[in-house]
Order: sequence, then structure tokens, then C-alpha cells
Amino acid sequence: MPQMMPMSWSILFTMFSMTLVVFAATNYYTSIQKASNATTSTTLIKKSMNWKW
Repeated sequence: MPQMMPMSWSILFTMFSMTLVVFAATNYYTSIQKASNATTSTTLIKKSMNWKW
């Protein structure tokens, strides 16, 4: 029935949107970050390059 096609497209769009949101949320929250320890300080080594043309 052609009258029911818009409802089918809206269901597909809703399912795609919810899948995208769930996938993005799981990727965001499953990353394990190291806790920053105040006693351990890392120093960044900065190499400066002087270009002489």
C-alpha cells in the first residue's frame, strides 16, 4: 500500500538514528582513560628547531 510508505521511512530513520546514538555513546564511554596521578609528573621534551635559510 503506497499510503503506508512514509511511516516505513520514518521508522527506518528512527531506527538508524537510535543505532547511531547508541553506537556513539558506547564508543565514548568504553574508552579507558588513565587516572592522572598528582605525584607522578611527566615532563614534556620540547625540541626547538631553528631554521636558517
